[in-house]
Amino acid sequence: MRQRVELSSFSVIMTTLGLVILIGALLFAIFSDAPVAGVIFLAVLLTFVGFAALFYAPLSISVDNRELNVNRCWKAKTIPLSEIESVKLCPPTMAERRLCGSGGWFGYWGWFSEPSIGKYFAYYGKASDCFLVRLKDGRQYILGCENPKDMVAYLSSKIR
Repeated sequence: MRQRVELSSFSVIMTTLGLVILIGALLFAIFSDAPVAGVIFLAVLLTFVGFAALFYAPLSISVDNRELNVNRCWKAKTIPLSEIESVKLCPPTMAERRLCGSGGWFGYWGWFSEPSIGKYFAYYGKASDCFLVRLKDGRQYILGCENPKDMVAYLSSKIR
């Protein structure tokens, strides 16, 4: 089973505006009398945020007979089904705190914390599409995809 990760409207707007502003600032710096250090800084910043998004931003969630995969541009995050303790629908709440990661830049990814759940790593596009995956070793992931109810039902049938 494979489900796409759909970005929220906020995430699409934030990503688009961020890219336009960064690329616009870089082009302005290149074609004006800006100091070379400023141009280099903007180029490095654009490269860094671009690579971070390409490395972490979730594109889809898939499950086969052995693994749950968070498919990203460069490399999939793989979780063996044998390590999963439980799966349930669990959208993040307004009490969510971002510890280190993206709060909308190419989706939501990184370390977050919530009083009712604790610390977890997130890969999702919209809060309404999320489910919680708890591993036997205590690690937790909040993942999101287009049809989370079907994904949770499918995953639950695979881990029992």
